[in-house]
Amino acid sequence: MNTWSRYPVIYEINTWVWLRELGEKHNTPITLATVPDQEWDAIASMGFDAVWFMGVWERSPAGIRIAMGNEGLLADFRRALPDFTDEDNVGSPYCVRNYVVDPHLGGPEGLAIARRELARRGLRLILDFVPNHVAPDHPWVSEHPDFFIQGDYGDSVREPSAFVTVGEHVFACGRDPFFPAWPDVLQLNAFNPGLRSAIAATVNTIADQCDGVRCDMAMLVMNNIFQRTWGERAGDRPKGEYWPELIGAVRASHPGFLFMAEAYWDLEWELQQQGFDFCYDKKLYDRLEHGPAENVRLHLFADLPYQERLVRFIENHDEPRAAATFSPEQERVAALLTTTLPGAVLLHEGQFEGRRVRLPVFLGRRPDEPADKDLQAFYLNLLRVIASEGLRKGKWQLCDREGWPDNGSYLNLVAWCWTGNDVRHLIIVNLSEWGSQARVRVPWNEIRGRTWRLVDLLSGETWDRDGDEMAGAGLFIDLEPWCCNLFRLQPR
Repeated sequence: MNTWSRYPVIYEINTWVWLRELGEKHNTPITLATVPDQEWDAIASMGFDAVWFMGVWERSPAGIRIAMGNEGLLADFRRALPDFTDEDNVGSPYCVRNYVVDPHLGGPEGLAIARRELARRGLRLILDFVPNHVAPDHPWVSEHPDFFIQGDYGDSVREPSAFVTVGEHVFACGRDPFFPAWPDVLQLNAFNPGLRSAIAATVNTIADQCDGVRCDMAMLVMNNIFQRTWGERAGDRPKGEYWPELIGAVRASHPGFLFMAEAYWDLEWELQQQGFDFCYDKKLYDRLEHGPAENVRLHLFADLPYQERLVRFIENHDEPRAAATFSPEQERVAALLTTTLPGAVLLHEGQFEGRRVRLPVFLGRRPDEPADKDLQAFYLNLLRVIASEGLRKGKWQLCDREGWPDNGSYLNLVAWCWTGNDVRHLIIVNLSEWGSQARVRVPWNEIRGRTWRLVDLLSGETWDRDGDEMAGAGLFIDLEPWCCNLFRLQPR
């Protein structure tokens, strides 16, 4: 296949749940090796560049046992799945027992077949990598205890929720420094040279099986963060950073392999500098959820080289479902915004159908929910328009907009444009519950001297406007609450 798309559109699938439901749909057990052709065709028809199969690695029986003793987790399971049974807990995909495809999903052979089927349709494959921790029954626990942050008997007595005894050793549980430890995983020591070598070998093995990895909580193993979290327990701080060493080692044998970071705490730029192709844009998600529109607009003033390496989303397995977070009108506007900005786009299986239940990643089954046919049609049309118009292949610019002394509603509008070879697109969104007006200035002096037809590619409506006015005073826009325009300009 050719190199990665400049701004890939990525489709996240909860692999275990998806295969289960395909089996019910086709009335036969299905693994990655036996997915029917029409299911691959359906994914390919939506214009994605890559599929992220979330959760393919071996689940941990030890992790399942720990989870079944956690009342907080069990309550979350029952919230999502009222008829939850013990069999529904198949284990967390981020409590990795081994970086081998789980036999239940089809094993390595099944994944290889799935990858070939995706590649035949022009789709790449992304898998998970968890740098911070592994399951308590991972082979390294007995073979390489030095790979882990360790404590002593006193730690296990003082903090039994943060330190566990396995065999002759006391290990620290994995953690994010701002939250309690995760009881089902053991903390790897990112400063240990032997671990770094073993991780490079592991990710090279992963890279043999796919085209990119989504790296869970990538910032946790950065030298500064790791040292602040673990202090003297981590030992001497290495001279080199974790990610440049790992990414360099993998790309030496897998050129073009993609690294995508789950990243927070305003560390996206630093992780980009350490070699990541793309980092989560959680800040945009938060600003879309909480507003106001001006905060979204200010976020889009960031340097374009930085924005081009962000992952835009309004839903993934860690966030609440978009349909449960936004009103129907808000979701459509947010979906248009995230899919027409520079950078990668992440869309989540079930998002198009309007699923509202955020499923804990431990569960292998989810509740039935009626599909929102109107929302599904909107998403399919949006993706079709973006793909057919080549909209994200041109030059992107944020557009100025102005109001009037007695009308500040222009602050509710955000506008941007794409300029390609002989094609121009203008997108305007109203991120508020109020009707809003503005003059939107487009950066196209060449449109002066003639009339242009504005075709809204989502609604099909058309308007004729003067090029001198659009390039001068600006295009007059009057948008109802939570409405949007996706215009293509055509000369009259």
